[in-house]
Amino acid sequence: MSLQTRLMTAVIGFVSLILIIVAVITSATLGKTMEDQLDQKLNGYAHQLADRTGAFAPSSATAQNVLSGPTASPPAGLVFVVSSPVTGFSGVVATNSSGEELTGSLESLSSTQLAEIALALKGTSVATVSLSDLGSYRIMALPATNGVVVITGLPRDEIQSQLTQLLTVIALATIGGLILLALTTAITIRVSLRPLRAVAVTATRVANQQLDRGEVTITERVPASEADPRTETGLVGASLNKLLDHVNTSLASRQKNEERMRRFVADASHELRTPLASIRGYSELSLRALHQRPAAEQGPEVIEGTTSSLERIQAQSLRMTRLVEDLLLLARLDEGQELVYGTVDLTQLALEGLSDARPTATDHHWSIEVPDEPVTVVGDAGRMHQVVANLLANARTHTPAGTRITLSVAREDADAVLRVHDDGPGIDPAIREELFARFARGDSSRARQTGGTGLGLAIVKAIVEGHHGTISVASEPGDTTFTVRIPVNPAAAAAEDDASEA
Repeated sequence: MSLQTRLMTAVIGFVSLILIIVAVITSATLGKTMEDQLDQKLNGYAHQLADRTGAFAPSSATAQNVLSGPTASPPAGLVFVVSSPVTGFSGVVATNSSGEELTGSLESLSSTQLAEIALALKGTSVATVSLSDLGSYRIMALPATNGVVVITGLPRDEIQSQLTQLLTVIALATIGGLILLALTTAITIRVSLRPLRAVAVTATRVANQQLDRGEVTITERVPASEADPRTETGLVGASLNKLLDHVNTSLASRQKNEERMRRFVADASHELRTPLASIRGYSELSLRALHQRPAAEQGPEVIEGTTSSLERIQAQSLRMTRLVEDLLLLARLDEGQELVYGTVDLTQLALEGLSDARPTATDHHWSIEVPDEPVTVVGDAGRMHQVVANLLANARTHTPAGTRITLSVAREDADAVLRVHDDGPGIDPAIREELFARFARGDSSRARQTGGTGLGLAIVKAIVEGHHGTISVASEPGDTTFTVRIPVNPAAAAAEDDASEA
């Protein structure tokens, strides 16, 4: 059964049960009230007729004789029975009430009816009895002063008629109310569940999309009118929209990672193909020179060419080794390995890094700003030296001749801060967001002077984060600054990182 069917069944069932209980209680209460009123009326007639019967002698005290004179206008259907020790049982029923004279409007009770009355009053003075051909009666027995027992009865037809009419009205009202309730409930539930149907339709459309390959964008959303978080069903739609936003962001991130990986494969393939081609070419050249002449005829020029080829082979081998080592370093940093902690003097590292970088770019202006007191942190000295070297190399590579590059070290609160500033042309805003991503390239060319593999800043970021630090960049034309912050107390920084992740 659907949710709508279950809800309608439950609502209509409970309401029907309540209405039935109300109808039963109402009819029972009304029936009891009417029975009490009938008993009061019966008691009045019974005492009136008992007093009148007491005026007769036992031999003449018959029902016909008692009711043959004036009476207090008994209603039609009045049953009167006299039980005399002399005359026995005699009874009549009033079939017409036309004033106080009832002569000619009385009918005698049959022996069967008298027997039914006697049986009903056995052991009691008031009873309800169903008389043959007359219907249901309420009867009462009272003794008269002359030793005769009089039995008076009034019909219950009016009570039954009114109860039947009441139950009919209740039944019709209940049926009409239930029909109206069913229609109202169906409309209400259908309108209330409309957001769920919108969710189902949206989910179906999303499920029919190809999400396993290629560039994917999920544009399907539950309409805002059906995603009101203030309602229970609307909250489902709002949650689905939030989920689709998250999935769409994840798919976009996956697509970017795939594109970045494809660029890296192309870059790495080029980087490795060039030295491999050089190694192969120089190896073939050396072998050809050796095979073309016998060993006895090989002169100094052959030996010199072979030596030059071997030097080229060595240089290209070192180039490939550096690339592979960078990749291996990133993998180990991801696993939390490779760092060996000790006391690191950032001031000394800055001085050494600048001394190493200055000879590689004599056409740049180099300067350093360090405090008088050493700035020390707990970290890996070799990797921190690599951070300084990579940042200086990045500034040197991507700025023109004549650019001023400034390296500074300072202590700010609980952090040691290292900055590399240059007054070059700045960083292209298009690549600024992915500057520290792996395989990100500021130059689409693969020239060794300006291109590279895009691993330098990624390695810097991985090393800094391994020391629980942060790296950021602020750049505009003529003012670019890379800022590295390393906490002096790594234990406190690690606790803060764990708390933020939690």
